[in-house]
Amino acid sequence: MTTSVETTVSEDGQQPAPQVPQQSLATAAARNLATTTKSVPQMQGISSRWLLRVLPWVQVTAGTYRVNRRLTHTLGDGRVEFVTTGAEVRVIPAELRELPPLRGFDDSEGLAALADRFMQREVSAGETIVEADSPASEVVLIAHGKADKLGTGKYGDRTALGVLADGDYVGESMLTGDGGNWPFTVRAVTSCTVLVLPRASLEEVTARSAVLRAHLEEFRAAPRLPQNRHGEAAIELASGHAGEPDLPGTFVDYELTPREYELSVAQTVLRVHSRVADLYNNPMNQVEEQLRLTVEALRERQEHELINNREFGLLHNADLKQRIHTRTGPPTPDDLDELISRRRKTQFLLAHPSTIAAFGRECNRRGIYPQGVDFQGQHVRAWRGIPLLPCNKIPVTEHRTSSILAMRTGEADQGVVALHQTGIPDEVQPGLNVRFMGINEKAVISYLVSAYFSAAVLVPDALGILEDVEIGHHEG
Repeated sequence: MTTSVETTVSEDGQQPAPQVPQQSLATAAARNLATTTKSVPQMQGISSRWLLRVLPWVQVTAGTYRVNRRLTHTLGDGRVEFVTTGAEVRVIPAELRELPPLRGFDDSEGLAALADRFMQREVSAGETIVEADSPASEVVLIAHGKADKLGTGKYGDRTALGVLADGDYVGESMLTGDGGNWPFTVRAVTSCTVLVLPRASLEEVTARSAVLRAHLEEFRAAPRLPQNRHGEAAIELASGHAGEPDLPGTFVDYELTPREYELSVAQTVLRVHSRVADLYNNPMNQVEEQLRLTVEALRERQEHELINNREFGLLHNADLKQRIHTRTGPPTPDDLDELISRRRKTQFLLAHPSTIAAFGRECNRRGIYPQGVDFQGQHVRAWRGIPLLPCNKIPVTEHRTSSILAMRTGEADQGVVALHQTGIPDEVQPGLNVRFMGINEKAVISYLVSAYFSAAVLVPDALGILEDVEIGHHEG
């Protein structure tokens, strides 16, 4: 018996290969009888969440955490804010109270009169804003841009005293008539917009406002209470004495109204149809997988809030004296050295992954190749032996700038701590619970998923921020 194989001839006259009949079961059909091996549901939004891992968690049984500190004398070391209309920049009158001599001055008319007397000046990069040893006859507000504060060293060489940027000011002592001469030079690093209040304009306002004049005179005459370099009330001590001199008496004063942190909450209601929960649980429990992914999302939001929340987030709770700016724009080794030198025992650095990449480019450009460290079982980048950990919750602005956080952690080191309460009802993870809310008339099961948390900075130097870091800056 012979089997015939049909062939066809194409239009070009070539004869194609003969079509052989299928001799076995196809895999597509066989899969209908096979069991499929499945993965658990995957989620792209899960990050490393280093901040949640490195912060020590403090049990807050009462739901509120009070940070008691020594009494600190506030001298008005804030930053001034401005409003812009087109190319015109004006200082907000109430923001002038951030200047030490105007701290506590509440006369709106006097503040408005002072704000109206500030004159706008545009300064080019490299131009001197104030010159050392010249008369300090004006108050200068940096509205926009960056400037170097320069002094003179022991042997006449130029020394860098710091960087001034948006909201900083110099010359505030002129308000009380103690101007003297400028002890430093301020030179623009970038194009700057500054607002200047000349002495003549100040005298014009004070001549018309008896309230302002009285306030400045009271500030000038007020006794300066002894304090240490951190602004805390001094503890009087004696040392190096001999014989039987009278020893000073002292006491340690506390803040009368210490700050309290209440636990914040991130919540959502998870809904699962009872038909899904009853019938489709093999090989994976549908409710458990839904809860697992919901908890992951809550933990991501928790880290975001610890960074960005305006009440307790780290970006908004760093002391103004612990906020510094880059000298040139991109994050350089010099900038990180300045950042970690502001506190004892800097334990961690956190930055957006793009910021870490920008720092790597600056190191490569200088021929510096930092060694990494092994941290919690992983090899991570480091600077001066301090882990430089990625955190994608630190925002990157539309101008491609970001921040780098440096911190010391733990109650024992007076550092940064995270707050939570464990042992809450229906707890599934520390500080996180899942509570059954019932089944509605559509047979949908509801669960309330809640995470309770907050963060506290115990002393100001526990947390520092390198601000306005340019991460899109490239040099050939």
